[in-house]
Amino acid sequence: MHLPRPMLTGSLLGALFCTTPLASPATPTAPAPRPALLVFITVDQMREDYLDRWRSQFTGGLKRLLDGGALFTNGHQDHAITETAPGHASTMSGRFPRSTGITRNLAGVNDPGSKLIGSTNLGASPFRFRGTTLTDWLTAADAKTRALSVSYKDRGAILPIGRSKQNVYWWGGRSYTTSSWYRDTLPDWVKAFNARHIPADSAGKVWNLLLPAADYAEPDSVPIESSGRRFTFPYPLSASGDTATLQYPGFPFMDDLSAQLALAGVTALDLGKGSETDVLAVSFSATDLIGHRFGPDSREIHDQVVRLDRIIGGFIDSLYQLRDSTRIIFALTGDHGVQPFPELNNGRITPAPMRVDVTPAVLAAQRVIQATGGNANAVDLESGAFLVERDSLKVKPAQLRMAVDSFLATARRIPGVLRADRLADLAKAALGKDYIARRWVQMFPPDEPVEAVITLTEGSYWSSYLAAQHGTPHNQDTHVPILFYGAPFKPGRYPQFARTVDMAPTLAQVLGVVPGEPLDGHALTVAIK
Repeated sequence: MHLPRPMLTGSLLGALFCTTPLASPATPTAPAPRPALLVFITVDQMREDYLDRWRSQFTGGLKRLLDGGALFTNGHQDHAITETAPGHASTMSGRFPRSTGITRNLAGVNDPGSKLIGSTNLGASPFRFRGTTLTDWLTAADAKTRALSVSYKDRGAILPIGRSKQNVYWWGGRSYTTSSWYRDTLPDWVKAFNARHIPADSAGKVWNLLLPAADYAEPDSVPIESSGRRFTFPYPLSASGDTATLQYPGFPFMDDLSAQLALAGVTALDLGKGSETDVLAVSFSATDLIGHRFGPDSREIHDQVVRLDRIIGGFIDSLYQLRDSTRIIFALTGDHGVQPFPELNNGRITPAPMRVDVTPAVLAAQRVIQATGGNANAVDLESGAFLVERDSLKVKPAQLRMAVDSFLATARRIPGVLRADRLADLAKAALGKDYIARRWVQMFPPDEPVEAVITLTEGSYWSSYLAAQHGTPHNQDTHVPILFYGAPFKPGRYPQFARTVDMAPTLAQVLGVVPGEPLDGHALTVAIK
């Protein structure tokens, strides 16, 4: 079953697709050729404001997409735990974490039962993912549809495609890999790419500023960055090939490696050459690794984003050399944002952010459970969620409620805690203007063992984590670009509120396919011609 595809005007259709001019204004226009390739780009830890902050310095792919694309400037990952796994699971499924079942990184794609090929890293698969994605809807409409997903991170490669056993590859520590969920051996083209040993051959390569130093407003020497060690340019890779390979993902060069693998896959798999619509999903991860180390106010992240603009530019140029550019469409977003180091707040946020230790709240709950004969180890706090393993708790519901009450009361007295809520109490508040409640409600499936949630004040960090942080329901963590580019879309800047769950239904409408299940998102028709 297909939805009708959008129509283009005759003059624009001719300009874009080199069709014969219409004989007269009364002649009906033909529908645009079906896109042969969807390229879905996710930039890990991409704050939306990076695009405006450094746009004047873009000359490559980000410039092309911004100049000719439809950008939703108020786009959000509209859920509470803004981590990599939930963000990647929502973009191409059109559903919140409460629907995908991917609620946090530690319960994301890690799977000991799906061993990696040629790597001793932990196994990974989408076995926790629930439902379908855009790739499934395309293959249901046309069995010839193929997909390739590439990332440094396993979750960045796996979750945009969902459970579909397509071509999915990520960095296994020293080379690209996949898991037994997908196949038993690596295909020859991936083996050949790994055999080039690009990271090892880059030993001694130096990351220095791409632009003149005067073009960076950020100071170079900021000791809070990089945990106080090695926080000024230049940054050389080790002279040892083995060590350089291990260091490589934390450098901007990693994004170029992912782009090269993706292009090799397009050629090897003949993506975008048939009558069907194929999918190429690429998640660029270096912005996240560099952002965690140096933070969003750093000269390093500035240089990384400018370099990413050039990398995406070369990537798009290469795709256009390989395939008909008029039959390629792009989507771009981020899986989450990031908050600055609290120590660098400089009065921007009130009350001033701080580092917060909520251990006393967990201990308070554990004491109640122990006093009533229960298993105190059955409760834990992860990413702001108070989790309870009910099967091993060994206390009655009334005693559990007492423990949760103690947890909440203690948490609310801790400086830096904005609010502590029983999850069941947030549903009504989520119907109004309480965006924090809404994002928590959209976070968990009914069977997730979450009793309560903690939200820190904006900009505050968990004290146990030294790197730059994200993962909260605050806008600095949720605000990401949502951008579409290609013949079916109306270029421009759109200020209305949009969610990443709206991307898959928008693309489904453009591609004329029907989602395989009810979605949380809806098509952003204002940007469709």
